[in-house]
Amino acid sequence: MIQSEPRSAAFSLEHREFRDDEFWQEIPGWKDVSREDFGNYLWQAKNSVKKLKEVKEVLGERISDKLIADIEAGLRIAPMNIRITPYVFALIDWDNPIEDPLRKQFLPLASQMLPDHPYYLADSLYEDVDSPVPMLTHRYPDKVLFLPLTTCPVYCSYCTRSRIIGGSTDAVEKHTYGANAAKWETALQYIEETPQIEDVVISGGDAFNMTAKHIRHIGERLLGIDHIRRIRYATKGIAILPQKITTDESWMEAFLEMHRLGQSRGQQVVIHTHFSSPIEVTQWSKNAMDRLFAEGVIVRNQAVLQEGVNSDENVMMSLTKSLSYMNIQPYYVYIHDMVPGCEHLRTTLGQGVELEKQVRGITAGFNVPTFVCDAPGGGGKRHVASYEYYDTENGISIWRAPNVKPNELFVYFDPLCKLDAAANKRWSDSASRERMVFDAISKVDSELGASEREKISERLEKTYHVSK
Repeated sequence: MIQSEPRSAAFSLEHREFRDDEFWQEIPGWKDVSREDFGNYLWQAKNSVKKLKEVKEVLGERISDKLIADIEAGLRIAPMNIRITPYVFALIDWDNPIEDPLRKQFLPLASQMLPDHPYYLADSLYEDVDSPVPMLTHRYPDKVLFLPLTTCPVYCSYCTRSRIIGGSTDAVEKHTYGANAAKWETALQYIEETPQIEDVVISGGDAFNMTAKHIRHIGERLLGIDHIRRIRYATKGIAILPQKITTDESWMEAFLEMHRLGQSRGQQVVIHTHFSSPIEVTQWSKNAMDRLFAEGVIVRNQAVLQEGVNSDENVMMSLTKSLSYMNIQPYYVYIHDMVPGCEHLRTTLGQGVELEKQVRGITAGFNVPTFVCDAPGGGGKRHVASYEYYDTENGISIWRAPNVKPNELFVYFDPLCKLDAAANKRWSDSASRERMVFDAISKVDSELGASEREKISERLEKTYHVSK
């Protein structure tokens, strides 16, 4: 047999090398910042970049007026505000910011943004629809999503909850909220009174933005419920503010108390984090993970597949192996949700299928992430290759979710920029695009009832009328 050359990212040992230089000192505004100060979570929080003028002040002559104008125009139409920790900001390649994967995630450029898909959804996953009480989504039989706050240490351009996270923008009016224990009671009571619930994801927002008191309050309350077996504190923090793990003793001790309390009662308390690019992985990340690993804390990663960020197979392999090496389990890679302001970051479903083929086999199976499509309309996470039908020409995939919503069909759409001119012409007409959707659905259910057709039609109409 003729053997092909091994792929560099699959067989390279670069994932064992962690950046540990004073990279932040390349930023003019931070050229005199010591390692001690940069490594302190309070300094990181105090010096986070929150306004466009701060981008210019910190970078000085390293950023052009043209790029500043492009960012300013992007922020006028983007659903998310700016908030970037110095750690992330300094990791951006400011010699080539246009193509930099981190800049793409946190600073939108109007020149790169595209019109939203006709069938985008502000609440693509129906989290608000599948909400029995405020701040809680209950879709899967034994799991709930608890959103105790809507603030984060950084604001990602691709956020699936841009409808509520991070304060109002020029483009989106939002009803955000901070941590308030009194307002959590209804959600906690629902969990307590619903015995089939075993698994609680504490997200938001970000668990890093909760105080030690809040970490304990939620943890103790949930761990006091006998039918709760698993608690996940969700935070992007290890990827964008690892200094909190190593220097915020109050927060860490509160979390570790909950971890130990859970262990003593046979209940699992873990962290779910969110690295999207291997560029985010440095020695600071490794230091944070070394501490968590020494305490026996399980950490899993959930990434979002983004065009030009991690859509290259070698980049995804590198991310997978870097995470595995520092004891973070790669758990999920999500096909990008169909939320507004993100069309330029979305890939096709087919790209996700092909990427998983490349990644699977480079390491042990338990460290290979599962690529999923979170079916719009509340179908839940479906393996990327488990669609019922996929029209690649028109970018339409049809899904079932037998144990989530057994009597419904769900539709996901590829970005129009990935389709040819003929397909785009068909998509430009509202009657034509609805006909394409029903043609795809008929491949799955040729005897689709009138009520189901009406329900799907209403869902399509409700979404596309706002984006004409």
